[in-house]
This record gives sequence, structure tokens and C-alpha cells, in this order.
Amino acid sequence: MKKIIGLVTCFMLAAGVLVPEAFAAEKKNELAPEAKSAILIEQATGEVLYSKNSHEELPPASMTKIMTMLLIMEALDKGEIKMDEKVRTSEYAASMGGSQIFLEPGEEMTVEQMLKGIAIGSANDAAVAMAERIGGSEEAFVDKMNERAKALGLKNTHFENVTGLPVKGHYSSAYDMAVMAKQLLKHHGITHFTGKYEDYLREGSDKKFWLVNTNKLVRNYPGVDGLKTGFTNEAKFCLTATAKKNGMRVIAVVFGAPSTKVRNAQVSKMLDYAFSQYTSHPLYKKGAALDQVKVSKGSMRHVRAVTSEPVSVLTKKGVKLSNLKKTVKLKKNVQAPVQKGDEIGTLTISQDGKVLSKTTLVADKTVKRAGWWQLFKRAAGMFVQKD
Repeated sequence: MKKIIGLVTCFMLAAGVLVPEAFAAEKKNELAPEAKSAILIEQATGEVLYSKNSHEELPPASMTKIMTMLLIMEALDKGEIKMDEKVRTSEYAASMGGSQIFLEPGEEMTVEQMLKGIAIGSANDAAVAMAERIGGSEEAFVDKMNERAKALGLKNTHFENVTGLPVKGHYSSAYDMAVMAKQLLKHHGITHFTGKYEDYLREGSDKKFWLVNTNKLVRNYPGVDGLKTGFTNEAKFCLTATAKKNGMRVIAVVFGAPSTKVRNAQVSKMLDYAFSQYTSHPLYKKGAALDQVKVSKGSMRHVRAVTSEPVSVLTKKGVKLSNLKKTVKLKKNVQAPVQKGDEIGTLTISQDGKVLSKTTLVADKTVKRAGWWQLFKRAAGMFVQKD
């Protein structure tokens, strides 16, 4: 059989036909042979560099907290909570088993301290306390997690709790976890927590608590600054890791490795592969203005369309970029009010008909609805708007 496959491959190569699937299969066996599933993506473009059973539904264990942290960061952005706000621990939150920071019923910690406990120590009690603060209950927060997963287009994810503790019907996939991680990393402040190897809680008291990151690659692999480990007897050893080197950030996910050592080795090999074989070409910084959109009945007649995140394209090392086509597509009939950060268009970068990058364009400021007097003067031609 091997001889036949070899002859077929040689024939295809001789005929000038590339067989990327064959090389991908070979690479698959090299990178994560002992994982149940795995994926490697470049963060800016989302391009998949390697995949193994990446849509298989599996228990994610504490990698669940990637979504928990995403909703916390989004609540911070919306002003629903603040980093220095104190959060009270319920009896239910304090009763969580597994990884914890041993919160006591009634104990208060700031959002920042709770987030530190979740990101570094994988604290189940802190995760539930934050879920109760944001959602009102863990159940309501879990509903928000599933709604967010649906909004992200995740088809192989369903949450039953905020911790990842084993329960029927709680699952995700390597691909879905990479998408969640990509979204979380848009909140640049998160790596301030996930990238720390150690820290302390309750400093200045006799209950000082030493936090040590469950992701040892933060200390052992240069450039790794997150994101989340996971382990249960059912899930085995899991890890969603991210690393940045020479301006390129990648995300590697492994489900179901047999040990911590194997898990870390396979993720390290995936990261090595990404950084040795690919390079990122930056094109625009976050917030770069590319066009403007007319706003109907707004206090301002136009709002600028800016990049929602840094824009880059990915190539194999040694490949030069040429003939890039940049296409800006803006929404029509945008009505006031418009909130800063609202999606108002897309930027597509392509080369020879192949899409290399697609980025959301957002409003650079809030535009309120114009008052009746302002609209009247415009209609009467008596007012010249200065934008």
C-alpha cells in the first residue's frame, strides 16, 4: 500500500500537480499525534495553519473560562462593571470545587482581583462570583455565554456552566475555542492577567494567597502570554495557548492530551511550526480611517469608518506581497443614532482573487440623532454643518 501511495504521489508531482493535502496529513501526524483534536491559527487573519478533528465536540474543561473572561471584558468595555468595583461572594460561589482561590461566603474582592484569580489560577469560585454579578445568576450568565457563542457563529459549542466542571451537554471544539480566543485577544488588557506566571491575592493579610499560572508555557516558551488550560478526568489535558513573535500572534488549541507534558510539547511544536514557516505583513493599525459614511438625521452628517483591529496578511516565509487589492464596502442608509464601535463596513484584502484578510470597519465616534431645530435648518438650507 505504501508503495502504491508513493507511486501516485510521484506521478502527481511529475505531472506538476501539488498535493497540499498529502503534506497537510504528514504535518498533522507530526504536530499533535496524541491529541484528540487540535488547531493552529494566525490571530489577525484567522487563517488555519493546521487542523486535526477541529470540529469534534469534546469537553473543554476549564478552557470554558475563555468565554467567561470574554463576557467579563465586554462588560468592562460597556461600563456595566469596573475594575475597582467590589464583588461579593455568594454561598453558592464559595461552594465550587476544583481549582479555586478559596473565597468565603460574603467575602469581597474587586473585579480585577477576581479576574486575576480566573485567568491565572483558573478559579471556579471567582468565575461563578463574576457570573452572578454580571448575569444575576450563573444560569442567566450561561445563557449569555451561549448567545455569544451563537453570535460568533460557533456550531459545535454549548455551555452548561461557567467553570467547565463536568456536566452532560457541555462541549466545544478546537475550532470554536480558537474563535473565542481570537475574540478575547481583541481585548488587549486580558494578557496582562493571562500572561503572568505568578501573583498574589489578599496581600497584607494572614490569608495571603499565592497564584501560580496553570499554563507553564507562560514561563517556558518565549512569547506565550495566555490563554487557558483545562483538565478533568473526562476531558484529559487541554490547552488554548497564544504567543506573539516578530509582530505575528498565533493561537494553538489542544483537546484531550494524555498528560501535561505531552500537551505542552504538542502546543510548543505547533507554535514552533507557525513561527518558522509563516510571517505576518502589517498593513493598518487599529483605528486607521479608511472612508466615511453618511449618517441620516444625525447630529453630524458623516462618521469615519476605521479598522476595528490591526490589519495584516499572512504568507509563507520568503513570499513577497504583490498585486494586493484593498476593497472597502460601506453600509448604506446608516441612521442615527450611531454608537462608537458600531459596524459600518468591511475591508477586504485580496490577491489574484484570493481573499487574504477581511476586517470589520467601525464608527470612530458616537453620532446622536439631530434635534428637530437642526433638521429644520438643514432642510431650509440655513445651516452649514461642520464635521
